[in-house]
Amino acid sequence: MKKFRKVLDGLTTSSPGGTLGSPSYSSAAGTPTASTPREIDVQETLVSENFQLCKTVRHGFPYQPTALAFDPVQKIVAIGSRTGGVRILGRPGVDCYCHHETTAAVLQLQFLINEGALVTACADDTLHLWNLRQRRPAILHSLKFNRERITFCHLPFQSKWLYVGTERGNTHIVNIESFVLSGYVIMWNKAIELCTKTHPGPVVHLSDSPKDEGKLLIGFESGTVVQWDLRMKKVDFRIYYDEAIHSVSWHHEGKQFMCSHSDGSLTLWNQRNTARPFQITFPHGKIQKDGRKESCKPILKVEYKTSRNSEPFVIFSGGLSYDKAGRRPTLTIMHGKAITVLEMDHPIVEFMVLCETPYNNEVQEPYAVVVLLEKDFIVVDLTQSNFPIFENPYPMDIHESPVTCTAYFADCPPDIIPILYSIGAKHKKTGFSQKEWPITGGTWNVGSQTYPEIIITGHADGSIKFWDASAITLQMLYKLKTSKVFEKPKPGEVRGGDLVEEDPYAVQMVSWCPQSRIFCVVGISAHIILYRFSKYEANTPIVSLEVRLQCDTEEVLSPSETENQPCSPEPGSHSPVQASPGSGASEGVKDSIPCLKVKERPVRVPPGYQAELVVQLLWVDGEPPGQITSLDINSAYGLLAFGNSNGLAVVDYLQKTLLLCLSTLDLYGAADPYQRLTRSPRKNRQSTSGLTELSDNQQSVDMERSKSPTSAESRENSFSRSRSSSVSSIDRETKEAVTTLQFGESYGRKGDAQPTPCLWVGTSLGVVLLIPMSVPTEEEERLEEPVTIGPGGAVLLMKGSILRLAFLDLAGAIIPGPHEVWRDPNGPEDPDRPRRRKLINFSPWSSQDGCAEGHLAVVCSERQAKVLLMPSQACLFVHNITESSFVLRADVVTACNSVCLACFCANGHIMTLSLPSLRPLMDVNYLPMTDMRIARTFCFTNGGQALYLSSPTEVQRITFSQDMCENLQEMLGELFTPIETPEVQNRGFLKGFFGGNAQNLDREELFGEASAGKASRSLAQHIPGQVGMEGMKAAAGGVVGDLARARIALDERGQRLGELEDRTAHMMTSAETFSKHAHELMLKCKDKKWYQF
Repeated sequence: MKKFRKVLDGLTTSSPGGTLGSPSYSSAAGTPTASTPREIDVQETLVSENFQLCKTVRHGFPYQPTALAFDPVQKIVAIGSRTGGVRILGRPGVDCYCHHETTAAVLQLQFLINEGALVTACADDTLHLWNLRQRRPAILHSLKFNRERITFCHLPFQSKWLYVGTERGNTHIVNIESFVLSGYVIMWNKAIELCTKTHPGPVVHLSDSPKDEGKLLIGFESGTVVQWDLRMKKVDFRIYYDEAIHSVSWHHEGKQFMCSHSDGSLTLWNQRNTARPFQITFPHGKIQKDGRKESCKPILKVEYKTSRNSEPFVIFSGGLSYDKAGRRPTLTIMHGKAITVLEMDHPIVEFMVLCETPYNNEVQEPYAVVVLLEKDFIVVDLTQSNFPIFENPYPMDIHESPVTCTAYFADCPPDIIPILYSIGAKHKKTGFSQKEWPITGGTWNVGSQTYPEIIITGHADGSIKFWDASAITLQMLYKLKTSKVFEKPKPGEVRGGDLVEEDPYAVQMVSWCPQSRIFCVVGISAHIILYRFSKYEANTPIVSLEVRLQCDTEEVLSPSETENQPCSPEPGSHSPVQASPGSGASEGVKDSIPCLKVKERPVRVPPGYQAELVVQLLWVDGEPPGQITSLDINSAYGLLAFGNSNGLAVVDYLQKTLLLCLSTLDLYGAADPYQRLTRSPRKNRQSTSGLTELSDNQQSVDMERSKSPTSAESRENSFSRSRSSSVSSIDRETKEAVTTLQFGESYGRKGDAQPTPCLWVGTSLGVVLLIPMSVPTEEEERLEEPVTIGPGGAVLLMKGSILRLAFLDLAGAIIPGPHEVWRDPNGPEDPDRPRRRKLINFSPWSSQDGCAEGHLAVVCSERQAKVLLMPSQACLFVHNITESSFVLRADVVTACNSVCLACFCANGHIMTLSLPSLRPLMDVNYLPMTDMRIARTFCFTNGGQALYLSSPTEVQRITFSQDMCENLQEMLGELFTPIETPEVQNRGFLKGFFGGNAQNLDREELFGEASAGKASRSLAQHIPGQVGMEGMKAAAGGVVGDLARARIALDERGQRLGELEDRTAHMMTSAETFSKHAHELMLKCKDKKWYQF
């Protein structure tokens, strides 16, 4: 207790400017550090049972897609990825993401059409059966091939036998219900002629004949195609072609099929004559002057679809000539004599033609083409002659420009989403198909617990996107281009080129006040743009304010032992860094020039967010300005504060003036707790490659630099320079950066009786400073009289960089910050009701009763969290969050009708702490920070939610609220809906009489164990699905699950009966043997006397 009393004495005897609290106390839970001047009675309601971490939904385009499948009855689509993920999409709101246990790429997908199940074939030669009859799909069975590699799979409609082609050229057959291999195998050496000397290559195609299900067409890579008679176990015919085959497609009558080849040709084959192709075409190969065909790229896939009222469709990808360099990937649609070439923005991964019928022996009637590109997903309308694309209802364009920052706002004002949508709808693209989106499967209803949510994404090209994230969906609302504020550089001009090598408009961070609709954007070129929202267009000039915030770096050695009680800095003790009018550079040395040039003339801007002010940092003596590391804006005060590694600046955006511009050292005054040595300035070459790189393995040098500190930091009074909270610019510089800023009603001095406007400042060395301000309250005075900023002082010192500052009232509730009610700056004037500023929670007249007696300040750093009582600045609770890692993101959020501190650490742990006592409530090892993208985009919000960029193209939302986890099943969409399978069309008597109808096949008789026997156990290994209790309950009503469980039960019962029968037969045999031996012994000994034995 002596140590606590010593701290309390230090707090009570310090100067009015503030004190530095001791950072050396360790506590497993939040530990009181001092008695308080008055009793703080906060009824904390949160317990550990209120928290559970789970993923909610994933938005965006599937990263690195590899496979595509479509269920024509359920009308849902599945997309596989290179990392083992599967995305299933239906109508808007039906969006499900599931992942295999391994990260092996998904090679192929096959729906069990209208059965609510999906088969995936992965690169680790494993087949998986997914149950889709539950909101979160689960694996029922897996089958691991041990000796052969899977190359192609085919599942006939309404069949339970899956054909699997392998790299060795063999074809195996798998029972879908039990996921067991059949003993029926089509070996490659039986499929080809005996005289053939070469191996035909891997199986690249499998399909059953539309005319006869007992005929299986097998395509080998070398150019050989074989039709195998499943009943007779022999070859019907073989065809040979000189070029490699990539795909095969049947005519629905089963008399012809088309092949695509590696030389850019299409061959049409007739079953009556398989010696040579019926037709050979080079769709994009022209005849050259010497009479030869020009060489073409391979046609990777072809689909041959028929229509009743028009010519057949032949749709294929690739096939362009090699001499046309620079041409984009194409999808070609041949309809009769018309050839339409659709150029794509990205390489085509897979495409699939959507048809009206699931039966392959009926007229197909194609109506759309689903095209999966490397970075996009489109659907082409085939019913219109110009083949327009459908407007995509999914948020597939999040990565249109690489995402560089995110912000998440829950429980927004209800009117903001309709207004943003109405403004954004005016700028939507046109030319889409007028028909409805064809992928309409599944069902989805808005859950009962929904509230307005908005996600904001900043991008490398300077664009900002507002998304409606309500009810776990994502819909684009409004797009803002910040680059329009600046002049386009002239050809050859290298203005600012030394600062940013590419993407000079990339967005680093955003700050948004939903109530006042004030919006601020921080760019990579050390610039800040302030926007106001208006429903009317405007034609006003943009005010540019240039700030000279640069100083010689002074290296930090250690905290001063002699000055550990810093007081308010004396005016004039250090010369502040002044704003510059913007003089030019001399003799090639850049000085006092910004990185970008703001448009000088008035700019006509449409309704929406309109730029009002641009703040730019200037070059100083040939050295570029430091990137901005922190930002805060307050609409009630009309102030904007920002900081970087050099210092702090405060701007009055109402009067367009610079109020404060100080180096970090100047903030301390004469009582600097650190010993510093001046070192020579160095050139800073900065690049946005860390922000914009579209790579999934960007474990950069910054990560190596951001590991845990050395053991020297463990000493009680020794602190090394910690990491910046702006993890996009982690660096081992010894500069002290301003890492977080927070405006609010607080107490600038210990003796203050009423709260006043204050600015809390947190630095990378763990120091928290408090700067009081005087802001005029009357509107006329506010626009004419200056805002005065008083001398500040350090409040406390903590371990690690300061990440978050927040305020609670004495009852433990979050104090909403002062703000201005939105009013349209360009709206028409009403002479009877003049427009005046309406301020909320602005002192002294609108202060809350609780704040008049004091409030709590929550401070979180990379290592610690503390709760202070204001105005006494007494430290009530302290908690050491982590010793082996460091906190990347922290925020004070609402959860379960209360308040908590949420933290995300670099080692992947997500933690929650109670407030104000800082009791640990949850600690889950969720996600290791494998790259900077996660750290840069992770953010918390109210309601116990968070999000991060899980890949360069996808946003993952999570929740740590038990209530939301329990209601998640209600919020998610249903993938499967009971639909009757369409009936087979009546083809007429004459057509059936002359052999037009398909012949049915009893596959059970052919492939079952009774006739085909058992497959070799070493060939494949069956792995039961690891379905959890939740999945088993949800799957209880699924037909596939019932059949699988019934089959397993029957197998087990049959196995037991078989074992019993074997034991009975063995006993009978033993009895017969014993009887035989006994009879022989009796005959042998029948005539012997007793003495002869």
